[in-house]
Amino acid sequence: MTFQTIACCTDFSKNADVAVRTAGTLAKKFDAVLEVIHVVPPPVNPVVTDFDNPVFTSVTFDDSVDSNLVLQVEEKLQKHYTSMVPGDVKVRYVVLDGHVSTEILNHLDESGCDLVVVGSYGLSGMGLVIFGSIAKRIAHKANCSVMIARPSEKNS
Repeated sequence: MTFQTIACCTDFSKNADVAVRTAGTLAKKFDAVLEVIHVVPPPVNPVVTDFDNPVFTSVTFDDSVDSNLVLQVEEKLQKHYTSMVPGDVKVRYVVLDGHVSTEILNHLDESGCDLVVVGSYGLSGMGLVIFGSIAKRIAHKANCSVMIARPSEKNS
């Protein structure tokens, strides 16, 4: 089995760092291109719908993501991950916006990746959450091989 393009999903968590290092090592071994992917989720705007009881709100999703934010994330990807990937590996940094697992799956289909590496769990805007639901969706629906990278006991 060989790989030409290896994708790696990140949310900048420590587990995502493990996934990027793992994907970088594999990309070097197989002389593959590495795609480091981050998805910017759409902004969530709580809206008060009952002014007598503001505890009850509705949530709206704004599909537009500021292009400056995308550029900032691209810069952060490069700055954060360049040192984690072997220097002779060709890296493409990819910033997508939308629903995380949907955008990742769409990108994997469109780009023809042979393997995707994800962390076992990560971070969200609400703090530490189980990244497993994203990894699980990707593992079940991706049209390529999926590797879930877990940190070693000594590094966790």
